[in-house]
Amino acid sequence: MTNRNEPLEVYFYQTPSGNEPVKEWLKSLPREDMRTIGYDIKTVQFGYPIGMPLTRVLHGTGGLEEVRCNISNGIARVIFYVEDNTMVLLHGFIKKSQETPQKELDVAIKRYKDCGSRC
Repeated sequence: MTNRNEPLEVYFYQTPSGNEPVKEWLKSLPREDMRTIGYDIKTVQFGYPIGMPLTRVLHGTGGLEEVRCNISNGIARVIFYVEDNTMVLLHGFIKKSQETPQKELDVAIKRYKDCGSRC
């Protein structure tokens, strides 16, 4: 693991049309849940790399990781990647099962590939 002297710069994935799906998802949540997730993201920003239980590498995704958040109505995940000194938030969702659903991973992987060609 690499020790960092500077916090990561955090960016929201942006669609070609300019939408920021993770930011929109966060704004749709209750204020307390939004605050909890923001605090967890900030913890990663200033302490990366952290590891379990706050973050976990998503094996088989080409370097994607997830922030693991306990919120009022369950468990939220924010999938991200880090490149150089930048953390890009790709996808956020509330988990309803033990395993991360493949459709949620697929969304994040698609955005990751899209960002790689534009960012």
